[in-house]
Amino acid sequence: MKVTVMTVDEQIITLDVDRDESVENLKALLEVETQVPLQQQQLLYNGREMRNAEKLSALGVSDGDLVMMVSNALQSSASSNAMGFNPDGSAVNPSAFQQHLRNDSNLMAQLFQNDPELAQAVLGNDLNKLQEILRMRNQQRTELRRRQEEEMALLYADPFDVEAQKKIEEAIRQKGIDENWAAALEHNPEAFARVVMLYVDMEVNGVPLKAFVDSGAQSTIISKSCAERCGLLRLLDTRYRGIAHGVGQSEILGRIHVAPIKIGQIFYPCSFLVLDSPNMEFLFGLDMLRKHQCMIDLKENVLRVAGGEVAVPFLQEKDIPSHFLDEQRHAKEAASSSGSQATSAGEKTNTPTGGPSGSSGQTQTQGPNFEAKVSKLVELGFGREAVIQALKFFDGNEEQAAAYLFGG
Repeated sequence: MKVTVMTVDEQIITLDVDRDESVENLKALLEVETQVPLQQQQLLYNGREMRNAEKLSALGVSDGDLVMMVSNALQSSASSNAMGFNPDGSAVNPSAFQQHLRNDSNLMAQLFQNDPELAQAVLGNDLNKLQEILRMRNQQRTELRRRQEEEMALLYADPFDVEAQKKIEEAIRQKGIDENWAAALEHNPEAFARVVMLYVDMEVNGVPLKAFVDSGAQSTIISKSCAERCGLLRLLDTRYRGIAHGVGQSEILGRIHVAPIKIGQIFYPCSFLVLDSPNMEFLFGLDMLRKHQCMIDLKENVLRVAGGEVAVPFLQEKDIPSHFLDEQRHAKEAASSSGSQATSAGEKTNTPTGGPSGSSGQTQTQGPNFEAKVSKLVELGFGREAVIQALKFFDGNEEQAAAYLFGG
């Protein structure tokens, strides 16, 4: 017969066992599957502990039944060595525990990914803070285990209940998510890193600028202050002024129909929309990328102009002013606004539909979508502050934040 075993960390294991198999032999099979020693396993069936000497048939276990496994492997194994933990979760020898983690670069890399607060405490010099965080993590694990045991007890009450089946299905789904996340950490860790936007050095009317290259914005944009610095405001055609509605709202002051820009050593004609947007300087949009046959070559990390006539390198993060990294979001909003409809005083002027290309890299921590994610995770029993921090850390990714909170 087949027996399904669910661990408190939501691992689902299906075993093919004999009806008259002993509980001890079942634990031995689980030891192979979970790496949890037999002595540290506690099996529950219908809320009742299964003793090693008992037979499955005598306990009433039948084909397709669900058994829960509880384990205290972490504390049991840790308490047997110098790097062990006290009952409250604090380290027996905090100094030795700290040094042990510091000496393991792979473990520290995983710790920075999964629990940056604990990683910072390990690298710091405050052992009291380290002990406090360890106690907090122990309390979180204990509370999580308690909630999961309560949920499993409800499942045992009626395993054919529709709601119980939904919870089992969700546990299996979450297991797949956790495995996918672990695989990404191992094989695609760069996916969790911040993506730096594309900037190149240009000159606009002889003034050096760091231009934000954005193929997701259909209009090239210059701010009023930047246009003034480049001596171009005298060419502003205010007949094209209006209000651009998109992600946010920006005032279109007008249009500069042509001005020279220098890319590499070659000059090219360029036109701009002028926006009253103090948080954005210059955005090189799709209209000029198309006009000058530009290619974004990410293999060589260069912007090629005129079909390859000129190639200028994209700037490294260290060469981009720090305030530009915060301005990326504003530039995208301005691009989106300029790409929506603009209403002027005497007519309705249609401008190209631009908008965010989805690459701003900024975590949205306000608005209904973010609050909906927070509410959903809070309903699972986590504190609001912990949920917000997890969502911020994972750039608003709800599934990664949930995996982190459950694994805490």
